[in-house]
Amino acid sequence: MSDHDSDASADGSRRAFLRRLALASAGAAGAAASFDLSAATPAARREVRHWDATSEVLIIGSGAGGIAAAIEARRAGAQALVLEKFQVPGGSSSLSGGVCYCGGGTALQKALGFEDTVEAMYDYIVAASGLHASIDKAQVYCENSVAHFDWLVANGVKYAQKFSDEKEISIPDGSLYFSGSERVWPYRDAIRPAPRGHVPPSPHLIGGRDLMAALTASALKLGATLKTRMSAERLVVESDGSVSGAIVTDEAANRKVAIRAKKGVVLAAGGFIHNRAMLERYAPELAQCSAPWGRAGDLGIGIQMGMAAGGAVLRMNQGFVIIPIYPPESIVKGIIVNARGQRFVPEDGYYGLLGHEIAFHQDGKAFLIADADIAFAWDDFRLPVAAKAATIAELESALQMPDGALTQSVDYYNAHAKSGDDPLLHKAKKFNAPLLKAPFTAYDLRLPNVFAPVHTFGGLQTNIDAQVINAWGEPIPGLYAAGRTSAGLPVAPYIGSGISVGDASYFGRRGGHHAATRKA
Repeated sequence: MSDHDSDASADGSRRAFLRRLALASAGAAGAAASFDLSAATPAARREVRHWDATSEVLIIGSGAGGIAAAIEARRAGAQALVLEKFQVPGGSSSLSGGVCYCGGGTALQKALGFEDTVEAMYDYIVAASGLHASIDKAQVYCENSVAHFDWLVANGVKYAQKFSDEKEISIPDGSLYFSGSERVWPYRDAIRPAPRGHVPPSPHLIGGRDLMAALTASALKLGATLKTRMSAERLVVESDGSVSGAIVTDEAANRKVAIRAKKGVVLAAGGFIHNRAMLERYAPELAQCSAPWGRAGDLGIGIQMGMAAGGAVLRMNQGFVIIPIYPPESIVKGIIVNARGQRFVPEDGYYGLLGHEIAFHQDGKAFLIADADIAFAWDDFRLPVAAKAATIAELESALQMPDGALTQSVDYYNAHAKSGDDPLLHKAKKFNAPLLKAPFTAYDLRLPNVFAPVHTFGGLQTNIDAQVINAWGEPIPGLYAAGRTSAGLPVAPYIGSGISVGDASYFGRRGGHHAATRKA
């Protein structure tokens, strides 16, 4: 046996061990939640008697990550076959606002008079991501952000030359806004703020539909093949551990088919927000939220397939928890307190930051306190009313808070808000106003009472070329992941709308290109 054969044998044994380890770990944790990887156990190549179809690059999922992979695979000259579980393509990306977080001096930023640099964009992403920042991915993403925006435009995505200063997706016809906490302390003082939320204009906040319609049309025009009602179940693995295809259920024909991938398989099947067992096991904080956000196909199958083939996972407990207290942004003049009546988060922070702090650091319990000047003049389904009273002391009692706690918090806040200051949490001056006019309202931000859209961020570990990494830190040959099937740029707390779609589309591109040019 040659040295090369010996290395290949050892490598295959290692991957076989990884697969057994993944299955054993899943079974051992079954008491926590009914979650079992056995259904996703890879098929050995020798078990596949014949291939029912063949493509050079096989892509599981038709969201931003999958379609971007298809576009780049075709531009590299490879066949690209995209499989979608449901009748309608687009994945969770088509349900999103369609925001893509781009910066560094995009054409739209420049046209609207905003200066931005790669360094400032990188510094914000890394600072806001904290200990969980993906340094290598943030660097390559920021360095190529201008070109990525140009790529979106070249693939038919439309943007309007209009900036919106609202704390929300540009409504109804804008395309650029501050989509994160760039203007919130401490980032605003350390890093020059710039609007980086790039979104197709949409009067009904359905920019994701328009984004995916454009990208999908581009992929099909380039010659990619898209098949719906195709449910991927297992990967096919060669004796050396490389991935060479997938076993899929053709729902229309009601039969299982084996599809060969000559160069690589890209897993872009979304996260696992609709898989209750996975959610309770990996992300119990997210499981208590009221509004799982994503296509019904976000069942974690892509992650399971990758894990069963030996792929490592990262940040499985993380996701975004959005508490949409705005619009209107006038409500930000209120204060958010925990069950003890104490402020703990700047109210002008991105609503993904608000949700994270409540879900992960306050046992899911918080209230938004408003006076008559800023309270909603309507019943808002997002924020149910927990209590209303003529005085803060009465409100405190109704909420069963410690005696004097809420009163003290409001008195302290009011004393400084009169001059536009907030020495405790540094809320921006435009949102500082004393709470003086009765009646006073406490909006219920407790989970699951409050409307809290939630999605997962954890997934397969990948490198900057979207290759899936195993427990030894090595790429699994022929296996890629993008979007929320992977653990990419998005971390908790979520730093701004558009990071998820930006990450999916950009690293989907890299994965599709790498797979297409891989020498199998």
